[in-house]
Amino acid sequence: MKLEQTVSTPSPLLPFLFEAFPEAKKTKVRQWLKHGSVQVNGRSITQFDHALSAGDKIAIRPQKKPVEEVSPLPPGLKILHEDASLLVVEKPAGWLTIAKDSGKGRNIYSVLMDHVRSVTPKLRVWIVHRLDRETSGLIVFAKTEEAKRILQENWQDFEKRYLAITEGIPAKPEGTFRSHLDESNPMRVYSAAASEDTREAVTHYRVLKRGAGRALVELNLDTGRRHQIRVQLSDAHCPVLGDVRYGAKSNPAERLALHASQLVFKHPDDGRKMRFESPLPKNLASLI
Repeated sequence: MKLEQTVSTPSPLLPFLFEAFPEAKKTKVRQWLKHGSVQVNGRSITQFDHALSAGDKIAIRPQKKPVEEVSPLPPGLKILHEDASLLVVEKPAGWLTIAKDSGKGRNIYSVLMDHVRSVTPKLRVWIVHRLDRETSGLIVFAKTEEAKRILQENWQDFEKRYLAITEGIPAKPEGTFRSHLDESNPMRVYSAAASEDTREAVTHYRVLKRGAGRALVELNLDTGRRHQIRVQLSDAHCPVLGDVRYGAKSNPAERLALHASQLVFKHPDDGRKMRFESPLPKNLASLI
C-alpha cells in the first residue's frame, strides 16, 4: 500500500484518508489519526476535519511502538458508510436506537458516541430517525447538528423500504394502506378517525412471496409514523410475524419479522444521492 498521496481537490482529512487508502480498515485509519501517524505537509495532524487543499502532501508514518487498538464494534453492528456529516449503520434486532429513560438496554447511540469520540473526544452523533428494538436493518445518524436538521426536514421525501414476513397473507397482491394513527399511548398505536389527535399514515405494499400461511411483503413508506407498518398490517389481518402486541399468534424467530432493507436520500452537505441496501437476515429468510 502506497503511504504517500497528494490531494487533488479540497476535502476534510478523514474522508480523504478513507478514499485514498481503501486497503486500510477504517478502524486502522482512525488509529493513524489518533496516534499522530498522519502527516500533512510534514506535520502530524490528529484533527479528523482538518481542511485539506489541492496540492497538500499526505504521508502515513506508522508509530514504531505498537499502539492500542480501537475497540471493535459489538457483534452484529456494522457501519456501512461514514463521513464528516453522517453514519449509516446496519442494526441487528435486539438493539434500541437510544436508551430509554432508565438508561438500560443496548443502544446504537451510545456505541456510536464512543466510536466517534475514539478519534476526537469532542465529537458526537445526533439521532435522525429510529427503529424499534426488535426491528433490524438500516438506520442513519448525523454527526453534525446541521446535518440532523436537513435530514429530518426532508425525511418524508426520502425512499424508505422495509421487508416483513406476515402471519397471514394480504387480501390483494399489492396496494396502499392509508389510515390515521393515534400515537398518544406510548405503549400502543391505534388506527382512528381523522382528528387533531391523529396523523395520516400511508404505506405502499407488494407481496413478494407466499407460503405456509405467511407472506414476504415489501413496504414503501410515504410517511414515518411510530409503529406504522405494524399497525396497518394488523388492521389488514396479517400482522408482522412475531408481533404479539399487534395480534400475531406465534414468534418463531423470537423477534419481529421486520427489516429496514433500503434507504435512498440526499446527502445533507451537497445533495448527492445516497443509496443503501440490506438483505433480509437469514433467520427471517428461512421462515418463508
